[in-house]
Amino acid sequence: MARNILIIGGSSGIGRELAVNLAASGDVVYLASRHEGEPLGASAHYQSYDVTDPAATLDLPETLDGVVYCPGTINLKPFARLSDEDFQQELEVNFLGAVRAIRQAQPALKKAEKASIVLFSTVAVQTGLPFHASISGAKGAVEGLTRSLAAEFSPKIRVNCLALSLTDTPLAGNLLGSEEKRKASADRHPLKRIGDAGEVAKTAAFLLGDDSGFITGQILQIDGGISSLKML
Repeated sequence: MARNILIIGGSSGIGRELAVNLAASGDVVYLASRHEGEPLGASAHYQSYDVTDPAATLDLPETLDGVVYCPGTINLKPFARLSDEDFQQELEVNFLGAVRAIRQAQPALKKAEKASIVLFSTVAVQTGLPFHASISGAKGAVEGLTRSLAAEFSPKIRVNCLALSLTDTPLAGNLLGSEEKRKASADRHPLKRIGDAGEVAKTAAFLLGDDSGFITGQILQIDGGISSLKML
């Protein structure tokens, strides 16, 4: 039976890949982002939505089977150059935007027989990386939110989070703008490559489905081994 899935930030990158996969499998996809992107067909419904606007509202179906919150930032600066505004912006996009979206979606999620929420974090929360203070702080809040909501919303709504290393998306374009940069980024990972948006999207789809029905409150590292392996 077709599910209703809300994807916040589904116009590009991982969100776009996930939307394509879900629509192709027969699900009804509700996309909410600042830009629509390429049309996905009759089973996809787009609405303009700014995650940093506290007054923004979502037009949702009566029942939701899943919510995926994809917006993110890559703002890498030395700590001394990070302003209060930088930290606030990271929180608005990564953490508070997720809080607001989930708050609006919760009544529709509760009406589903079972539902799933998927959030996104970064490897920089678990593994200290220089110049990541603002993003790791915001995503650390997302990881705490994941565990807290998983406990509060169980057993009907599962909540999990994917913690990524550098992934080939438009958001990472400045870090992957040349072959030299791509190779340097790949070489930092034990698997000697960067992340693929399609692979990540498939993992998110797994967390939305019945095959992950016994998984909740987890932070899954999708990082090419960089958070846990030290290569000789």
